[in-house]
Amino acid sequence: MQLSHGGESSPTGAPVARRSVEQVLALAPDAASRKAGTRLGAAGPWSGTGCDASGAVWGLCKGSGSTPYRTVVDTTGPAYACSCPSRKFPCKHALGLLLLRASDEGAFRPAEPADWAEEWLAGRRARAARESNPAAGGDSPRGPADPAAARRRAERRAERVTGGAQELEQRLADLLRGGLAATDRPGYGLWEETAARMVDAQAPGLAARVRELGAISGSGPGWPVRLLEECGLLHLLDTAWLGRDRLPDPLAATVRTRVGLPQSAEGPPVRDQWLVLAQYDTPDGKIVARRIWLYGRGSGRTALLLSFGAAGRSPAQALPVGATINAELTPYPGGGQLRAELGEQFGATTAAGPPPGIAAAAAPAVYGNALRDDPWLDAWPVTLRDVIPVPSKDGWQLADAHTDAHPNARADAHAETHGGTRTGSALPIAPAALSRPGLWKLVALSGGGPVTVFGEIGHRGFEPFAAWDPGEDEEGAGTTGGPVVQLV
Repeated sequence: MQLSHGGESSPTGAPVARRSVEQVLALAPDAASRKAGTRLGAAGPWSGTGCDASGAVWGLCKGSGSTPYRTVVDTTGPAYACSCPSRKFPCKHALGLLLLRASDEGAFRPAEPADWAEEWLAGRRARAARESNPAAGGDSPRGPADPAAARRRAERRAERVTGGAQELEQRLADLLRGGLAATDRPGYGLWEETAARMVDAQAPGLAARVRELGAISGSGPGWPVRLLEECGLLHLLDTAWLGRDRLPDPLAATVRTRVGLPQSAEGPPVRDQWLVLAQYDTPDGKIVARRIWLYGRGSGRTALLLSFGAAGRSPAQALPVGATINAELTPYPGGGQLRAELGEQFGATTAAGPPPGIAAAAAPAVYGNALRDDPWLDAWPVTLRDVIPVPSKDGWQLADAHTDAHPNARADAHAETHGGTRTGSALPIAPAALSRPGLWKLVALSGGGPVTVFGEIGHRGFEPFAAWDPGEDEEGAGTTGGPVVQLV
């Protein structure tokens, strides 16, 4: 039987918000699973379906064999179990069950779980109870068996990283003396060799940045300027590491993270109503990295959850985009760092409107302020309120539509769409987003009117991740529009 990562506390009390079709598809580990799950999202192959007030749904899915697959989902996690042999999480049967739930609630009658479903659900509840009460037999947190030995290991690794940083500084100096044009020669192997040396020095963060340098010479016109800029940032990181004892504690923590030293979440947990802004996967070598962006309704904080999965498997952590979870987050250290660790969840997920946003004209200043805390930031999360996607000379941009931002913004956007010139404030959409289908979803959602868009702003422009229907109001003002639309 296929099991999920498990471990989340199953909330009790209020009913769990039902996911939309789009939110369910966001849980799929890959495109093939989305396609296969969609085929199973109708009532035809299912029998014995049911649900209960705790957020569990279950059913029997007819397959190629004589015995149907037993599928159960705890939607409060979410967590999944299925008797199929798939190694994907969730499998196509779990996706199909949730898609059926999203499109046809009448297909599920409230009932006591089937015996096979109850057995799995009871095991989850027992694990959650043990973890929340160590005195009753749960695993208690354990520190290093020998703190002195752990400290010595950390010191030895820091010495190796220092040696790697000094060697990298020498190689950068040699590169500048010889000229950047040498890196464009066929067979030039400086970057891969240098990256391997940084791996030997146990500085994976430095190794990753060195490998990125190797791709710049083939990135098109103007590559020497971009290469020099990235070499300057790498030199800044080297010198920051070598002089870390003189840095403020938050910046020193950021430097340790950037060179690749492991950090642990620390500090007091922050409990809030966290709105799930976006969730997307990106390849990271032989693994898949999942990024989940959250916004705290009470604290006003934005947080990033990171999880990883082996090749061909979805990362374990998944949250429904557009929903709000009542949970604790523990932040990681570092100046300007947004990463956090998800802790205990309380109650059920609920639907919610978009977060408060700012004008497009104000977004570059937000990114600039973040760079003061972390000079190596490629981008910074921001929500844009009342913007209109309009075509531009080089692609697309998000133009301010609010009358306070520019009295003629709507007329300017209309003129730009029809070949005119816009005079208001706008952000260019990053080149990486121009080729994705999400851009056209955004344009269709807007229909020439203002929308709320969440994404990241960086030196390459704004990359949209999610957008809310023009009729969707901020929390407290009523929710009148449609659900969130994912753009990645």
